[in-house]
Amino acid sequence: MPAELIDGVAVAKLVRADVARDTAALVARGVTPGLTVVLVGDDPASAVYVRAKEKACLEAGMNGRTIRLSADTPQADLLALIDTLNADPTVHGILVQMPPPKHIDPQAVILRISAAKDVDGFHPVNVGRVWIGEKSGFAPCTPAGVMVLLERAGVQVAGANAVVLGRSTIVGKPMTSLLVNASATVTVCHSKTKDLAAVTRGADILIAAIGRPEFVTADMVKPGAVVIDVGINRVDDASKEKGYRIVGDVQFSGVRDVASKITPVPGGVGPMTIAMLLQNTVRAATQGLA
Repeated sequence: MPAELIDGVAVAKLVRADVARDTAALVARGVTPGLTVVLVGDDPASAVYVRAKEKACLEAGMNGRTIRLSADTPQADLLALIDTLNADPTVHGILVQMPPPKHIDPQAVILRISAAKDVDGFHPVNVGRVWIGEKSGFAPCTPAGVMVLLERAGVQVAGANAVVLGRSTIVGKPMTSLLVNASATVTVCHSKTKDLAAVTRGADILIAAIGRPEFVTADMVKPGAVVIDVGINRVDDASKEKGYRIVGDVQFSGVRDVASKITPVPGGVGPMTIAMLLQNTVRAATQGLA
């Protein structure tokens, strides 16, 4: 029997409804949550994503603003802008769209953003808070969204053997900390892992975040496992009007016949990212009242 689909679109809609409710409550107290996104350069994919964030903010009743800077903006000017946003009480969340142009150091940008406004969850202070389970910390939006998907799908995380395929600072490492804090037993796999398929076959919950199209095949998955596909990859496909198709890190058609639950790509983890960004911004506004 094919695996049950975990519908990220439907869950994200519920999260965004909660955000709109919480935003309305804050507005009634005289505070409108505000997210400012800074886009340096004119990368088309980043521009599309930034517009989606701004639209989502407005739909939730939040203040959503985008500041667009030219690709040749000096790093010092960007850092000075961040200082201004840090000091602005109407801005509760700051996000600099990554990656920036090559002459700008991403880590310098991340460190400059106030941890209290780091709704992307990349500042070392928030990384540390998430690792120790401190509730005031902001987790990166994608792994935080995965945890919500697991909860809404009725997946028992406590006591489960979870395997995270990938160790990036954006997904793999924070995903590991969230799962550990939810009482899962976690194994992290990467390019140096020996006998990878044997490790992944031991997973009750398999999180694929390796950035390689359709890498996880059915023989790598334990029957009945829950499979969360974080990957978004573009592969050539002459049969498509655009000349390509979007696939995950999991070979969906084969793995669906083995797993008990699975996220599709698109329509799985992807929609959760912006939803969790909005939720983090509302949390930042709420914590700012304390």
